[in-house]
Amino acid sequence: MGSSMMQDASGSVPVPKAGQSRLCPLQAVLSTPPSVESYDQFSRVTLSLFRFIGAAYATGASDCWEAAYRFADETPDIADSALLVARAAALVRILRSGRPCELCFMPPSCRRLSKDETELMRLLAVARRKQPGELESIVCQFVGSGKEDAATRAVNALALC
Repeated sequence: MGSSMMQDASGSVPVPKAGQSRLCPLQAVLSTPPSVESYDQFSRVTLSLFRFIGAAYATGASDCWEAAYRFADETPDIADSALLVARAAALVRILRSGRPCELCFMPPSCRRLSKDETELMRLLAVARRKQPGELESIVCQFVGSGKEDAATRAVNALALC
């Protein structure tokens, strides 16, 4: 694990040291939040599940699935942890099949979000607000043609857990 990963896990915003002022301005923008802490409990739990599920797809390791179920089981105030994991997995599966490239998930302990994770959190927030027109337009931007209806159903089901 490199030192940059350690910074990510700490949740702190890196402060440029003397002599680093020539960094690309875009790099500074990309290294700022969104942070995991900016989301409510349900969204943070769901994000962790997305990350475990993403790791399962990336590595093929069943331990990642076990970690997702264990994490959901140990989280208070979840009525049906197995259903939550299943619905998160269903959404990831649909999104993976409807995109030209892989979804990018950060490690479960990371405090920052990838661009894809930020979009997933946005999808979930809109679904939870029950604004169908807005949800459908965001889904269309995020998933390929032909998968919009399935993705919309999946994110709505997840939002109701």
